[in-house]
Amino acid sequence: MDGGMARKPDVRVAVDIGGTFTDVVLDCAAGRLTRKVLTTAERPEEGVLAGLRQILDDAKLHVSDIDVFVHGTTLATNAIIERRGARTALIATEGFRDVVEIGTESRYDQYDLSIEKPVPLVPRALRFTVPERVDVHGAVRLRLDENAVRALAPALRAAGVESVALAFIHSYANPEHERRAAAVLAAEMPGLWITLSCEVCPEVREYERTSTAIANAYVQPLMDGYLARMAEALQAEQFRGAVCLVTSGGGLTSIATARRFPVRLVESGPAGGAIFAAGIAARLDEPRVLSFDMGGTTAKICLIENGAPQTSRVFEVDRAARFLKGSGLPVRVPVIEMVEIGAGGGSIARIDALARVTVGPESAGSEPGPACYARGGEEPSVTDADVVLGLIDPGSFAGGSIRLAPERARAALAAAVGAPLGLSPETAAYAVHEMVCENMASAARVHAVERGTAIARHTLVAFGGAAPLHAARVAEKIGVDRVVVPPHAGVGSAIGFLWAPIAYELVRSRHVRLDRFDGALVSALLAEMAAEARALVDSAARGAPVSERRLAYMRYVGQGHEITVPLPLRDLSADDVAALRRDFEAAYAAQFARPIPGAAIEVLSWSVLAATEQRAPEKIAAVAPQAPPPPRGTRPVFDGRAGAAAEVPFYRRIDMAPGARIQGPAIIAEDETSTFVAASFEAHVDGAGCIVMTRKTGRAA
Repeated sequence: MDGGMARKPDVRVAVDIGGTFTDVVLDCAAGRLTRKVLTTAERPEEGVLAGLRQILDDAKLHVSDIDVFVHGTTLATNAIIERRGARTALIATEGFRDVVEIGTESRYDQYDLSIEKPVPLVPRALRFTVPERVDVHGAVRLRLDENAVRALAPALRAAGVESVALAFIHSYANPEHERRAAAVLAAEMPGLWITLSCEVCPEVREYERTSTAIANAYVQPLMDGYLARMAEALQAEQFRGAVCLVTSGGGLTSIATARRFPVRLVESGPAGGAIFAAGIAARLDEPRVLSFDMGGTTAKICLIENGAPQTSRVFEVDRAARFLKGSGLPVRVPVIEMVEIGAGGGSIARIDALARVTVGPESAGSEPGPACYARGGEEPSVTDADVVLGLIDPGSFAGGSIRLAPERARAALAAAVGAPLGLSPETAAYAVHEMVCENMASAARVHAVERGTAIARHTLVAFGGAAPLHAARVAEKIGVDRVVVPPHAGVGSAIGFLWAPIAYELVRSRHVRLDRFDGALVSALLAEMAAEARALVDSAARGAPVSERRLAYMRYVGQGHEITVPLPLRDLSADDVAALRRDFEAAYAAQFARPIPGAAIEVLSWSVLAATEQRAPEKIAAVAPQAPPPPRGTRPVFDGRAGAAAEVPFYRRIDMAPGARIQGPAIIAEDETSTFVAASFEAHVDGAGCIVMTRKTGRAA
């Protein structure tokens, strides 16, 4: 209360720009409204504004009424994958021009004689070096040759370079040379975009640090231009609220920080989906969840344990081999760990040289889109297959905003898949549907094995425009017995944006051995990091309370990888060494069964996360079973295993009250998506409005 008046609830809008659809979610006093519009690939802000106007009209509101605008996008990822970024150069320490080619000197497939290594974003002709040298402790061994930096300006101009990444050896320990080189270049070439590795990734491992700096430089002009246009367009519409961007680590940051470090946004859309699934898992008290997010272009799979998604400090973009680590470009920023494959509603189906049906990774996107969109697309997609199978109602797709043309889908499948294999359009559609489900099941199995977990013990949480249609079949393939489709599943990632905390994590390398622990040095470093992280969070937190988490990345001396150990929120001293050793050895034993008695321990990097506090989710009360509503009708659905179509009851989700139970097969439709309940499942609506599918006893996949 303020002056006897109740505070007006915030009007909050979240926008998720995908490769095919842009999802818009509005939360206000009247409830939650959603919209899906086609992504405008050339100028994404136009699709955002179109969806925003539509949803505000629905709510009888104006742009000026919005208090918070939360935004996530895959534009940075797509720019790297499609090589549509800026013309970028690298300036490195003399002798280290080819770090991005040499990498870690490992092969992701040692038996492949024709292995394809990831292609660097910067060609060799645009990699330059200058004399300078700093050692591992930050001591200057060779002063920076500023004249050599100055002399590069003509070559950069002649090559048409728009953006430069500076990555000097050991700049994480002493950033002086990188900062001075940046000042020289800025004076010589005003308007040049400059990324410093000591700012974007102040950590050891020069390959990953250099690759991350290059990725940031490569996408910065594109992302800054887009974010500037978006901010100007919102201002022109009289928007006066706060703008937040979703980072790959699942937190929100300010637009200023996002324009400075756009590489932190590379996985922002998928991160929103993981936050959404984690929130659903917490509300339903599900300790083990497999998040399954399938949109128009890609499918994302993430393991969530005890309400929190798995996280990592590094991930790869544009992998040459879909499931093999080391085949992509490493980006070292905090990220929610997941596996992403080119398997979405727009993924294109083809026949390969061995007469096999293949799906993706190429996508029809939104322009021209699948054949059934009747916008010029001629190649068959997963959406075309689902339409021909009868799983999608052509008249109510995307809330009726897109009227589908089933005859175009049939023709495309017949020409590209059916005719070469001698199959009917329906059987060809079933082959495409089955193949894309197998691709996602394979990705889920690989991800679970890499994390050392038994996938069949998890509950599958399905969301995104296409996932509820395929979730039951994917669950059959991986042995999962329980599938949850939350309310508004079709725009789940955008809802996840609204649940995300405002957060920023800093990781810096500073080598310290426990047997020579310098508490004053470590405490000063952590205090400096905490101040910087809090400043970045406070700029977008609007006065909300901010909490802090500190971690140490520790290992036995000589090992190649680290384990995270929590730190107390205070200054450290030599008295903390025993507790640090005890906590590290406990974490090491949990992962590797036993510690190494008496071995020396070192800390390689330190982390500080500042974040606004999240409200604890409300647990959902059980509801009594009740009879389902009468179906709206039936729909012929082709069953590839039976080789014939069968009439399947068709329900509207809005008609199904909590407790309503139905038997599969059935279709439950809503504006943003449809859920297919396979014959091997039964379904009910729980107290939170989730569709919960449970495997029938004795039914095999």
